[in-house]
Amino acid sequence: MQDEIIAEVDPRGPRRIIGISMLLMLGGLVLYLAFVSPPASLGWQVFLIGMGLVSLWLAHKLQVATTRKLYLTETALTDSDGTLLARVEDIVSVSRGAFAMKPSNGFTLKLKNPAPREWQPGLWWRLGRRVAVGGVTPGSQARPMADIIAILIARRKA
Repeated sequence: MQDEIIAEVDPRGPRRIIGISMLLMLGGLVLYLAFVSPPASLGWQVFLIGMGLVSLWLAHKLQVATTRKLYLTETALTDSDGTLLARVEDIVSVSRGAFAMKPSNGFTLKLKNPAPREWQPGLWWRLGRRVAVGGVTPGSQARPMADIIAILIARRKA
């Protein structure tokens, strides 16, 4: 039997569209600049072309990543593709305050054990003992998820 979903974060909406659009415009503008008004040095032109292509690649990666949703159950935080972000039993703390190092409209989890690095732009990243959720996610969904995780941690410690 599958765990019941307690909270969900769905990044669809204006923030997602604006994020993808900005990266597409940046990539297009830099490529336009590289070809229409090339710099005097070939090295700078190659740099501009590279930056434009990287921006377009990031726009695509953001578009693909933000088709996913995040699900919180009693036991784990996962995404809709089945990727395990963190087990609730491994979460030590949640940082969600105004001055916490976290993504926009999101939160950061500190884990007991390091996990493999992974990144889904605009949605979540994991590096060592840190998992961060946020970017183009709606704060109205991410804040309650962070609060529920904090409650699950407190209940586990009690």
